[in-house]
Amino acid sequence: MKVLVVEDDQFHARYVLDAISEELPEVTEIAHAINRDEAEIEARTGGFEAIVMDLQMEQGNGIDAARAIWAHSPQTRILFWSNYADEAYLRGISQIVPEASAYGYVLKTATRDRLKLALRAVLFEGQIMISRELYQYQRHRQPSSALDKSEYAVLLDLALGLQDKMIAERQNLSLRTVQNRLQSLYDKLGIDEEDGPALNKRVRALNCAIRKKALNLQTLESAEAEYQRWRETQ
Repeated sequence: MKVLVVEDDQFHARYVLDAISEELPEVTEIAHAINRDEAEIEARTGGFEAIVMDLQMEQGNGIDAARAIWAHSPQTRILFWSNYADEAYLRGISQIVPEASAYGYVLKTATRDRLKLALRAVLFEGQIMISRELYQYQRHRQPSSALDKSEYAVLLDLALGLQDKMIAERQNLSLRTVQNRLQSLYDKLGIDEEDGPALNKRVRALNCAIRKKALNLQTLESAEAEYQRWRETQ
């Protein structure tokens, strides 16, 4: 079994490499990449079955790296790890993970035993495993306030600055459906309840989504890259 660790911080990289050596004697080769470009090259040429992927790197982010790797090798198992329990990260991963792959998400604040458990469960056994803190966050959210997949897609297009007609074209929806999705966004984000009519609802929705950690810089970068790819096909 061959494992690739993608981490730009040397301390964290050493920590993961040691944990893999201790927990997974089945691993025959371990490699280390420090950014997105190195990760994609190693994944394409090295025949790695499993990857530990940092979500935040100075050069590129883990979601975009995983998207490229899965496009080439959808069976690759990826364990993401991060300092943050942002809903935006979990949303971003869930949108790109192929059916053929197992994945996990563990926080860097997790205990060493917890990390080892995630390494074995995801990389070796092929299970889906989400960090307890993330699971509890999702579990305790009110269902009425949770954005569904279609609403979240519209939120991302809103963050890109697209007007309703362009959103409808990109999402293959009618203009009325887009407007209904936007109203649902406003309702779930509490815009009508806490804001007066003088405020711009679209901008206020983005403000609320960022504060609630439904959006972050990495997901916006990925959304922009995906939008540019879509434009090239039009």
